[in-house]
Amino acid sequence: MSKDKKQQPTASELAILAILWDKGPLPVKTIHEKLSEEKEVVYTTILKTMQVMMERGFLDRESQGRKHIYRAIIARVDTQDRLLDSFMNRAFGGSAKALAMRALGNYRTSKEDLEELKALINKIENEDQ
Repeated sequence: MSKDKKQQPTASELAILAILWDKGPLPVKTIHEKLSEEKEVVYTTILKTMQVMMERGFLDRESQGRKHIYRAIIARVDTQDRLLDSFMNRAFGGSAKALAMRALGNYRTSKEDLEELKALINKIENEDQ
C-alpha cells in the first residue's frame, strides 16, 4: 500500500474520525451508538474498523479498566487537505479553478459565503503582489 493511500481514510473511517474530531475521545460503544443514528451498523464491525485505524496511525487508545477510549491522532484540517489534493488531482486535473467553479455552479451559495470567498480571493491577490 502506498504511503498516500495509507494516509487517506475510507468513508467509514472518516465517519468515525468526524465523531472523534467533534466530540473528543470516546469508547467504541458511544461511536457505535452515534453511527447507528444514521444507519444500522454492527458493533463488532465498528470495533474492527477502529482497530485497523489504530494500525494505520489514525487513532490511539487508552484503557480505562475494561473500557477502551479512542482518540483521533490525525488532524481534521490535514486530513481534509490530503483528501482535497487527491480529489482535485484525480477529478479536476489539479485545477483549483475547475473544482471551485463546479462547486459554485452545482450548489446554492449564500450571499455571506460569496462575500467570504471574495475576501479570500482579494487576500490571495494582495499576498501575490
